[in-house]
Amino acid sequence: MVRKQKRLGFTLVELLVVIAIIGVLVGLLLPAVQAAREAARRMSCSNNFKQIGLAVHNYHSAFKLIPPYMTGTIDNGGNPRTAPTANNLLSLSHLPGLTPFFEQQAIWEQISNPWQTSGGGIIQAFGPYPDLSLSDQANIGGYDPWMTNIPTLRCPSDPGQGLPSQGRTNYAASLGDSFLRSDGSFYDRQGNVAKNKGIERVDWLTAARSAQRGFFVPRIKGMAFRDVLDGLSNTICMGEIITDLGDNDIRSQAAGDSAGPASRRSGANMLNGGHVKCKALIDPERPQFWNFSLVSGTVKSLAGAENGRGGKWAMAHGLYTTFQTIFPPNSEICLSRDRSGSGLLPAASRHQGGCHVLMGDGAVKFITDSIDAGRSQDPSARVVGNGTPNGAESPFGLWGALGTRASREVIEEEL
Repeated sequence: MVRKQKRLGFTLVELLVVIAIIGVLVGLLLPAVQAAREAARRMSCSNNFKQIGLAVHNYHSAFKLIPPYMTGTIDNGGNPRTAPTANNLLSLSHLPGLTPFFEQQAIWEQISNPWQTSGGGIIQAFGPYPDLSLSDQANIGGYDPWMTNIPTLRCPSDPGQGLPSQGRTNYAASLGDSFLRSDGSFYDRQGNVAKNKGIERVDWLTAARSAQRGFFVPRIKGMAFRDVLDGLSNTICMGEIITDLGDNDIRSQAAGDSAGPASRRSGANMLNGGHVKCKALIDPERPQFWNFSLVSGTVKSLAGAENGRGGKWAMAHGLYTTFQTIFPPNSEICLSRDRSGSGLLPAASRHQGGCHVLMGDGAVKFITDSIDAGRSQDPSARVVGNGTPNGAESPFGLWGALGTRASREVIEEEL
């Protein structure tokens, strides 16, 4: 009797079962891998913020001042964009002065020394106007510091890279709970109190001092830790923003009414239906994005491809380098008049469910989108400082209280 030899190997059914099991395991594993990668990126983002916080404290130790916002060289009457008269019109953000304190001494050396353009002209120290267009940059051969992407200023979760944005940043200065006079227009570009028909606008300066209640105050001189009366651990110094990807994200591209009833300086058209008009542009099918074809007329994108959120790290326009504690994180942007104007500029991030903030004491906290923002949806509450008593409690709940530096609002619970 001859025995049949047993065949070795898998049957087709067995092979298909094994492949199916492997597919299921891979499907289960991939989200875990993605979550682990995002956790690592989030930790790296937090570490960047801690390094910046340390830089702020080292700056204060060196100069006994908070890094100024809207500073630099004054208007000399020439063309700020070309040599030899180029200057930055007191428009530098809080970040250029911090560069030597977070290991970017080489960039600081370029910024703090005169620079020779490709045409042989000399631009004085601290560079030309930071809001140069790409064509202006080409005309002077490219001012490298303003075009440089500094790793410390970038969140690893933000995929934004390259042109048309120039040097990107994800870390913005906190201006507190008001947009009134947040463009620094109460001082002119020579550092003097602004004038109207030859008369100093002291009322603008008074309004700004009342409204600008955050850690940073545009063009106000001499701010120091002593001015943060709520305590450094109770006051937000900086917060995350996302950079523009050209996809009409409501958090990185600005909508607004270019023919609003008020100037960009006061932002008062936010009270006159401006934000309602902005919300009308949110795509109902994709509520994280604008659809600028939904409304015709002057309500539209105010920034443009070259001028998205976080697109110019050295420039002190609110759109590029500031946020307010009015709307909760990851809300929509709405501007008054144009990209250089005042408006509603929330914090935002590519992390799930919220964003990081840097407290005045250097601690980094993660704030969720659901944080108590009080009356942020009430238009009558949005111009803090316009008749609001100095030191009044913020109308924007816990979020607003964290943004103010001297309203005697101490946060007792752990965030």
